[in-house]
Amino acid sequence: MIESYLRQRRKDKEILLMTHIVIGYPSLEASYEIVREMVAAGVDMMELQIPFSEPMADGPVILRANQDALAGGVTVRDCLEFARRAAAEFQIPFLFMTYYNILFKFGVDAFADEMAAIGIRGAIVPDLPPEEAGEYLAAMKRTGLAPIFIFAPNSSEERMRMIAGHGDGFIYCVARKGVTGQQTEFSIDLDASLARYRAATTLPLAVGFGVKDKADVDFLKGKADVAVIGSQTIRVVDEHGVGAIGDFIRGLS
Repeated sequence: MIESYLRQRRKDKEILLMTHIVIGYPSLEASYEIVREMVAAGVDMMELQIPFSEPMADGPVILRANQDALAGGVTVRDCLEFARRAAAEFQIPFLFMTYYNILFKFGVDAFADEMAAIGIRGAIVPDLPPEEAGEYLAAMKRTGLAPIFIFAPNSSEERMRMIAGHGDGFIYCVARKGVTGQQTEFSIDLDASLARYRAATTLPLAVGFGVKDKADVDFLKGKADVAVIGSQTIRVVDEHGVGAIGDFIRGLS
């Protein structure tokens, strides 16, 4: 379902935008207003991150947002209700992004059932490799949800083909080694990685880790299907407030 949505949207746009928020940062009310601003500004898809105490793929900006949301008392149940409201109100696909311990403690099958019931379209679980994801993959298939897997610069061609065989919807492509929010050099080296990613799968490609401005988004046109904006949106909110996020998103296109 996500794949067909992205392909249809790409007929009218050179590149799509996926944004990322941490549910409950800076508060549940403020994060919902951020969603509203982003949708109004024209984003095509959104990751809703369920806060976790040890977000190993995330850099300091998103790590702090996770910690602050947890310190504010945000629970998994709060996140499920938040996502239910967003999916009911806004006509774009929403994905959960979180870490496997959340699913494990909740119950993988029960979590997949909850996602399907509230209108979430898929999930990104960066610390769950396909080789260890049998229960998760079965639950996602049973509920019609997309398991989003990740290509990295150090992924071999053989491994990328294996990952693509298990994924659905799109592939999340890491622009560089490391964690989110750090500086990425949008240059010939990234061109080479993107060419490798494209050769390994027929699924749409979403590129994140360091996408921060219009120049970065423009660089990805013709090379990827989706630009992913994460840490930079948190910086905008921190520096200028929730009301600035709409203009920031509009300035990317």
